Formats: sequence, structure tokens, C-alpha cells
Amino acid sequence: MADKKIKQEEKVESKGSQPEKKVETKKEETPVENKQESKPAVAKAQQSQPLEEESKKESKKVEKEAKVELEREYVIPLRRAFLNSPRFGRAKKAVKTIKIFLAKHMKVEDRDTRKVKVDIYLNNEIWFKGIKNPPKSVKVKAVKRDGIVYVELAEVPEHVKFLMAKDKKRHAAKVETPKHASKAKDTKEEIKDADEKDKSTQEAGIKANKAANKSAKHSTQGAHADKTQPIRKVLK
Repeated sequence: MADKKIKQEEKVESKGSQPEKKVETKKEETPVENKQESKPAVAKAQQSQPLEEESKKESKKVEKEAKVELEREYVIPLRRAFLNSPRFGRAKKAVKTIKIFLAKHMKVEDRDTRKVKVDIYLNNEIWFKGIKNPPKSVKVKAVKRDGIVYVELAEVPEHVKFLMAKDKKRHAAKVETPKHASKAKDTKEEIKDADEKDKSTQEAGIKANKAANKSAKHSTQGAHADKTQPIRKVLK
């Protein structure tokens, strides 16, 4: 009997030891959860790599665009050049002298004046007083990029600054409000519907006029109604 009691106690102890094993398995599962939490961090690091590469590419593009071979300021005399030309061609001669001067001093290949680009505001300042009266001299800022010289005003007056700001606002408004394809389709369909309605109304009006003319021809008050006198009632 004593042996049976000992065996039963051993079985009870073995049963009681099973939940302890389950607790150990839970403790072992906790580091697995930590591993799962570390995966998003790896994914973020992988996502950050292409963003860094894109930023590097953009910086390289900006550096390429910002490469300047030469940057200088000149006061170009124009009076001596355009006085030899006819009176109705002085402004053209002034623009031409600016291009020739910069092609020489900015070291353009073969002194090609087609590689000298004059800014629109500088051109407008030369033509401001008309074709006969260009300015005697102009202060200019020239920048050479990739063998092409870009010319603009060195000292921008206030009215030109106002025009530049106005043009920038117009350009920004055009960029912000692009025309969508869906809206264009809707407008085309609306125009077609309106045209069809107008045609239908015109046809209905023409038909009504024809019917009225036919009825007037067959009645006593027809085409000669205006010429003849009105019919009187018979007197008693």
C-alpha cells in the first residue's frame, strides 16, 4: 500500500510540473515577438535608401544647372555704334552691338552672336523710347553656361521689377490651374447638346412658319389682306 501511495504522489507531482513547462515556453516566445517588432525598422531603413539616392540625384542636377563658366558685368557704350546707322534702325543696331560686344569679351566660340541670348526686359528697355532713341549706354550682367551667354540688366529699375513680379504671378496661376481631360470631355458634350437643341428649335420654328403661310394662302385674309379693305357686315 505504501508503494501505491508513493507512486500516486509521484504522478501528482508530474502533473503539477506540466504548467511550469508551459510558462517556460511563454518566456521563450517573448524574444520571437521582439524579432517581429524589429522587422519594420529594417523596412524603414530600406525605404530610406531610395529617398537618399533621389536626393543625391536632385543635388547633382542642381549642381549641373548651376555650373557657371563666366559671370561678369559690363557698361556697354551704344551711341558711337548706332550714330553711324540710319535713324529708323538705331534700336536694332544697339541690340546688335550688345551681342557683338559680349561675343568678343565673354570668349564665345567663333564670336557667334546667335549664342548670346538677350533678356526680354533688357530688350524692352532698349526699345522703350522707340526705334529712333535707344539709350546711350547700358549696364549689363552676363552669365555664360555651356557656351551660351545670357544677358540681363545689372541694375533693374522699379517699373521693371513690377513687370517681373506680374509675369511670375501669371505663370504661377497657369501652373496651378491645369485643364483636366475629364472637364474638357464634359464641355465638349455640353457644347454638342446645346448645338442639337438650337438646331431642333430652329427646325420647329421653320415648320411653324410654313404651316402659318399655308393657312394664310387658303384663307380670305391671305397675301392680299393688306391691300384690300376690310369686309363689312351686311346691313339690315
